[in-house]
Amino acid sequence: MNRARTQAKPVRALGAMSGTSLDGVDAAVVDTDGHTVFGFGPTAYRPYSDQERAVLRAALGQWTGDAVIAAARVVDAAHQEVLSGFDGIDLVGVHGQTLAHAPRLQGTLQVGDGSALAEHLNVPVVWDFRSTDVEMGGEGAPLAPFFHFACARWIGATEPVAFLNLGGVGNLTYVDPSFDTPQQDGALLAFDTGPANAPVNDLMQARQGVPYDADGATAAQGQVEQGALELFLAEPFFARMPPKSLDRNDFSDMIALVNELSDADAAATLTAMCAAGVMEAMQHCPSPPARVLVTGGGRHNPVLMEMLNVSLDCPAVPVEEVGLNGDMLEAQAFAYLAVRVARGLPTSCPGTTGVRAAVGGGTISAPDGEDNLP
Repeated sequence: MNRARTQAKPVRALGAMSGTSLDGVDAAVVDTDGHTVFGFGPTAYRPYSDQERAVLRAALGQWTGDAVIAAARVVDAAHQEVLSGFDGIDLVGVHGQTLAHAPRLQGTLQVGDGSALAEHLNVPVVWDFRSTDVEMGGEGAPLAPFFHFACARWIGATEPVAFLNLGGVGNLTYVDPSFDTPQQDGALLAFDTGPANAPVNDLMQARQGVPYDADGATAAQGQVEQGALELFLAEPFFARMPPKSLDRNDFSDMIALVNELSDADAAATLTAMCAAGVMEAMQHCPSPPARVLVTGGGRHNPVLMEMLNVSLDCPAVPVEEVGLNGDMLEAQAFAYLAVRVARGLPTSCPGTTGVRAAVGGGTISAPDGEDNLP
């Protein structure tokens, strides 16, 4: 299949993201030619049930076996359900669900069968976005930065800004919009900041049987255990220079650091660890950004947002303040990246994943094997 597509006309692309928070599948439409974002279309969300979430949780950290097969079934069914609700789509980009990520060891694993989805939707599907980057020496993550560059242009940014995604894992993208393309040296710097919502979610599930700390209400009642926070910041990850990435469970022993604390103090301490990771990450930015635009579920946590604004030297605000959709930004990113893959454009570069050279990842599956890419 020829990926060297040079057509300039916009594509109506549908992206889907199932994140490390294990909350559900986000789906969103973007009108783009793979360079410029011309507009945003409809969105949808399909939550995982408690039973489905338990199946996914049981497969985390696994590379093969029955648990992975069961998780793949859940992911495939959820994607088919939510993506079937869209009409007039030219191309679909599906990230899938990350179960394991160890780029320097086994590689990276996302479940979600793009080939079967292409047949189900009768639309070409781009999937398996991370493997090529890892094979070429990259971290395979984060992948949204090229889209963040396009978003910085879309909002009319004229000075550097940072996008901070607070999902299960946190990641930061520093964008200098003065560059012409995202793959130029200096245009982007991106890397994972540390755990974000995942440890708090796991704590709340284990202690109170709820999937997350709604509105930071539990953390708001607690005190931060400084000793645990200091042990957290002593982790070697924070001394590493970016680019760098994490698996959802890389900091799973954080829970052990708060085992003896009350629910409120434990939630407050884990939330502070997320903010501290971001503060450490900001030191790697080439210059101070004008502001930090926060996306992902963490922006809904007022305790976390207050911690960020106290510790950072620039404002941290939800991306909604610049007209973007923080709940759908990652799904939109994979719609945008799908068009780049279909047109032979890079999706990562040394500044985003540490890959040796700018590279386009992704597998393209078309219905019945047809070469009918837009």
